[in-house]
Amino acid sequence: FKGGDTCEYLLSSGRFLGEKVWQPHSCMMHKYKNSEAKNCLIDKHVVFIGDSRIRQLFYSFIKLINPQVKEEGIKHGNIPFEDKSASIKVDFLWYPEVNGSMRQRIKSWTEGSVAKPHIIVVGAATWSIKIHNGSNEALAQYKINITSIAPLLEKLAISSDVYWVLQDPVYEDMLSESRKMITNEKIDAYNEAAVRILNSSSRNSKAKVKVFSVSKLIAQETIMKSADGLHLPESSRDTNAMILMNVYCNKIMKPIDGSCCQPQPPLTLIQKIAFCFFTLSIIGYLIISLIHRNNYRKNKSCTDLESGEEKKPAISTPNVSTLEMLLHCFCKLGLIMTYFYLCDRANLFMKENKFYTHSSFFIPIVYILVLGVFYTENTKETKVLNREQTDEWKGWMQLVILIYHISGASTFLPVYMHIRVLVAAYLFQTGYGHFSYFWIKGDFGVYRVCQVLFRLNFLVVVLCIVMDRPYQFYYFVPLVTVWFMIIYATLAVWPQIVQKKANGNCLWHFGLLLKLICLLTCIYFLSYSQGAFEKIFSFWPLSKCFELNGNVYEWWFRWKLDRYVVFHGMLFAFIYLALQKRQMISEGKGDPLFSNRVSNVLLFISVVSFLMYSIWASSCKNKTECNELHPSVSVVQILAFILIRNIPGYVRSVYSSFFAWFGKISLELFICQYHIWLAADTKGILVLIPGYPMFNVLVSTFIFVCVAHEISQITNDLAQIVVPKDNSTLLKRLLCIAGFFSGLHFFSSMQDQSRH
Repeated sequence: FKGGDTCEYLLSSGRFLGEKVWQPHSCMMHKYKNSEAKNCLIDKHVVFIGDSRIRQLFYSFIKLINPQVKEEGIKHGNIPFEDKSASIKVDFLWYPEVNGSMRQRIKSWTEGSVAKPHIIVVGAATWSIKIHNGSNEALAQYKINITSIAPLLEKLAISSDVYWVLQDPVYEDMLSESRKMITNEKIDAYNEAAVRILNSSSRNSKAKVKVFSVSKLIAQETIMKSADGLHLPESSRDTNAMILMNVYCNKIMKPIDGSCCQPQPPLTLIQKIAFCFFTLSIIGYLIISLIHRNNYRKNKSCTDLESGEEKKPAISTPNVSTLEMLLHCFCKLGLIMTYFYLCDRANLFMKENKFYTHSSFFIPIVYILVLGVFYTENTKETKVLNREQTDEWKGWMQLVILIYHISGASTFLPVYMHIRVLVAAYLFQTGYGHFSYFWIKGDFGVYRVCQVLFRLNFLVVVLCIVMDRPYQFYYFVPLVTVWFMIIYATLAVWPQIVQKKANGNCLWHFGLLLKLICLLTCIYFLSYSQGAFEKIFSFWPLSKCFELNGNVYEWWFRWKLDRYVVFHGMLFAFIYLALQKRQMISEGKGDPLFSNRVSNVLLFISVVSFLMYSIWASSCKNKTECNELHPSVSVVQILAFILIRNIPGYVRSVYSSFFAWFGKISLELFICQYHIWLAADTKGILVLIPGYPMFNVLVSTFIFVCVAHEISQITNDLAQIVVPKDNSTLLKRLLCIAGFFSGLHFFSSMQDQSRH
């Protein structure tokens, strides 16, 4: 609400999430790794000037570059540090008082012949208080000295980053007798003098000394843990060093999860074209609406004043044209995409880091489960995995995944492993659903393929354009798209084996099983041959879709993580439909799926298997090792859930309409969360209403769900127009789509050239 500069917020305000995680006001702080810190500070010279507190900050800062550094330097002397691999120099200069000596050192950098440091961090006061026993004369002299130094610092600030570190409060009860005169009252007086004098003469915004006051807030929360009452505990000074790194490096490194101090990215050429397109769509729709409204008024029934009879209009109100429907859809989509851009690309709304606690994950889970039970209704059909049941399954899984993302629960390994099963279950349904359709219907036409591809990819393509993100960034859509094409190719390739053909000759069942075995062999080969996989997806134009950060490793990792589950879904569909055709299962309302004895045995095995998987997932100690086993064992819990949900007749005959409603828009929910519920491309949380976390989540969630529902309707409406059933019209539309992507590729190439 106060406006723009997140750097000021980072340097001056924030709060602790838990005990150690610092959350700056309004923006997200990136946790820099050693390699990132080196890349940012390459060929840079950093200087820390001050007393023992500044020396603490100096050590924490250089440990971000080299964690092996030990605090072994001279306590009351200068300490140099150099990283020759990155040509980084960081020096600590011992000047415990703001006096003539400090002024002389700073003045030497303002002279033309001397190389200026790129970053200067200054701060001192406690020694002045201690040496002069907290006298008022010492404070008066401090003001005189800092007044003489301020113009020099402001001169340096034109070309360097200069930070004045305000003095942290002390824990007076723990101070030694020799430091008892250092009181918080005195420290506040010195800080007030520094803030008032610094930048008082500077009118140039570039020549501004940045006041590092956030350290005071951190110290207020942590100084009680100090060893001597004066110096901060290690975790607090590490936080200060990380803040300093974010202030300087975020604008250079541009980390996704470091929104503090990052300028708003400039609009790309493609974004400008998209903005013009949506603007024209809105104007066009308004014009057509006004014309239709005027025509309707002219043709409206009116009363004949002479006879008193009502006259009917000669012309009936025309139906909504295809052009008007198109413009209406793009008009709504344009407004929605504007909201997307404002939320996650413009610096209009605040963003905060995630912070996981068990209560932030499990309490919402219990709440939505209770809500889901309240909305229980009878299903229209009682088949295994009927439409209402699969929508319900998608719905509650999607809600759990959303809670998982906003709570930052990926840091808790047992939760992570269970969420991986939910993602696998989505892919299982992909295999089950598409196999069932092709097997039963035998429809391998272009219309069906285009409909599915359009519904899956429309929103992601629009977001790639508006949000300037690669296709692979929204990894789940490429995943289900590729698996759909694999399922289609497996069943459509000669010989096409469908249920109608197989019913006439049982040998066709073995032919289909042979196809599935070939598919499994290919999956197995690609999963253990990263080179072959990368070669396939590195060919143009596939590389344009599946590369992320210049390579396809991320795509290979995502594909490999759930490589068998789609095959499991296809195999399950084949076995289930074969049993159903031979009437070996009972799907009547209220009837158990099998005989009572078999049902009870299978139900017992399913419950035990479900629990055994959960116990294994909860005992995971290493994410890498568990990810290696996950593709092979995730199907255990999925099949166990299906049997528990479908064997008892009553359970199969009811569903939660609450979960089913969310299930119908699950894809839109999954994609929209990236930008208008979470923030910084899922790394943080969007803050529409600062200061009220619960109210903020309620408001942002309401908007997010409404937008996802609206986009689902827009996609369905556009699918009818863009993908018509008539083959000749469909061919023309496909040529238009090919032209659209060719133009997109052309403008993308122009963008890449301008960036390089």
